[in-house]
Amino acid sequence: MGSTRSITDRAGLRTLLGFALVAGALAGCTSAQPGPENAAKALAGALSSGDLSDSGLSDADAATAAAVRETAFAELARWTPAVSVQAVAVDESDEDKAVVTLAHTWDVDSGDVDWTYTTTAKFTRVDGEWQPAWSPSMLAPDLTAEEVLSVSRDRAERGDVLGAGGAVIVEDRPVVRLGVDKTRVTDAVGQDAAARELAAALEIDADAYAARVAAAGEKAFVEAIVVRTGDPAYDVATLSALPGVNPVPDTLPLAPTRTFARPLLGAVGPAPAEIVEGSEGAIVAGDLTGLSGLQKQYDEQLRGNPGLTITATAGPANRVLFHVDPRAGEPLALTLDPALQQSAEELLAPVAPASAIVALRPSTGEVLAAASGPGGEGLSTATLGTYAPGSTFKVVSALALLRNGLTPDSPLSCPSTTTVDGRSFANYPGYPASALGEIPLRAALANSCNTAFIGARETASQQALADAAASLGLGQEIAVGFPAYLGAVPSSAEGTDHAASMIGQGKVQASPLAMAVVAASVARGERVVPQLVTSADAVQAPSATPLAPAEAEALRSMMRSFVTDGGGTFLLDVPGEPVLAKSGTAQFGAQDALRNHTWMIAVQGDLAVAVFVEEGDFGTTTSGPLLEAFLRSAAG
Repeated sequence: MGSTRSITDRAGLRTLLGFALVAGALAGCTSAQPGPENAAKALAGALSSGDLSDSGLSDADAATAAAVRETAFAELARWTPAVSVQAVAVDESDEDKAVVTLAHTWDVDSGDVDWTYTTTAKFTRVDGEWQPAWSPSMLAPDLTAEEVLSVSRDRAERGDVLGAGGAVIVEDRPVVRLGVDKTRVTDAVGQDAAARELAAALEIDADAYAARVAAAGEKAFVEAIVVRTGDPAYDVATLSALPGVNPVPDTLPLAPTRTFARPLLGAVGPAPAEIVEGSEGAIVAGDLTGLSGLQKQYDEQLRGNPGLTITATAGPANRVLFHVDPRAGEPLALTLDPALQQSAEELLAPVAPASAIVALRPSTGEVLAAASGPGGEGLSTATLGTYAPGSTFKVVSALALLRNGLTPDSPLSCPSTTTVDGRSFANYPGYPASALGEIPLRAALANSCNTAFIGARETASQQALADAAASLGLGQEIAVGFPAYLGAVPSSAEGTDHAASMIGQGKVQASPLAMAVVAASVARGERVVPQLVTSADAVQAPSATPLAPAEAEALRSMMRSFVTDGGGTFLLDVPGEPVLAKSGTAQFGAQDALRNHTWMIAVQGDLAVAVFVEEGDFGTTTSGPLLEAFLRSAAG
């Protein structure tokens, strides 16, 4: 018994000792005071947000710190610093004192440039609470209460817009800024008179410009217009001689002419308020930005990053805290051929209605010209116009018929008129009587017989039309790197809607770009995806039945027949390779006052062209001469 009792006593002793050790450890944990880490995080958060009430500072110091921070950082207000705790060091000789290292990061541009630095804050533990000691130097390196931070920007060189072969399209070109300089006319009456006289000479809103002049500062220069040097539309010398007017030389990124591809390229100018506000500090008032078109779409690439200098200033003394040199924008490389684009624009200049000429290189899909006439009033008619393609769509209908058993020599009936569900369809006025009756598909396309194609509608369903269109690139819903509408062909339609679709009307829609793609796809023998921006990601177009070699050859031969034996004989003597073509006329408007959209598409060698005029007579008579002139110009 004694031996057993001794063992039990020793076990009990070990248990008691264990309880004592645990109790001692717990007592040590509860008696240890917290470190300054949480207080340091609170200060970092307050310095980030600017709300110093939660910084741990006394009320008086928090108010002082907030005032100093607001004044010192006034020019940095568009940015918010990210402040974090980098390190905490407790004084080995006095555990109630600590130094905290704070890491500051300012995202000062839209790229990867950050302004980073560290500051320190001293903490003291008072009654168990860690409190920071206020110093302006915790805001920025060695900052004093008298210093403020100022920001200066050095504008980056904007990237050029390049065309085929690296030809410069848009680059800095000399301009003159014309406006009233209020230091030249100091009294309000004289300034108002000067503003109105300049506005009248420029034919701009006099009341609006006079109001802008009146609202500007007493020494302001109030710009009225920017004129490219040498622009014959403005007599800069006469305008500069008007009272109070100051001509200010400058440069702006401009194309070769005022109209060159403007609806497509867009414009560059001082950033408006909405762009500044939406840029999250990347753009400030006065910066040049893209305002429309490709200049706006690719603005971040083109504008680069400005140089930036942040200086701490107190009176005449200043210290540079941060500097980064400007980084020039990257060029935007396009496939446009400047000579072809200029030729197309000169041809369209006298055309009053909206109009367009689009030229593609079938072998690559490169857009060589995308010209929109002045009648479009700034819209890129060439790439975004939405119109019924008329009989140019018969190339698509012919493909659908080929796929359903016909050949170019298959007979079709071509009466003067045909009726579908009570609606009468006719051929165009002046349709040749020799091409009426039973004619082959080739002749129906060459002479553009509406009734023959409508009469064959049972051979090509609406779905067959949509599939054929997709094979030729029409109706693609894809992002191609620039604003583009590639048409739409409904996959279901019956009765008169299906009949109208056979001749490119009804709900069939296309842009000049889309019809140029159709012509290019016929030439290449496979579906073409247009390319304008060389750096744009490769586009995977939606699936479509590939164009068979025999189908492409049949379409090419029928388009050639349009030139040799149909409505396009005026193209027979165009220099260079044989021209393949198809005309189109699409009616629109009220039934008692119908008007015509006029079209031409053509292929010559490795060139595919679409010509469109919103309102004209017929494809061959209105758009045809424009096509012929363009092809002759391209042949050089």
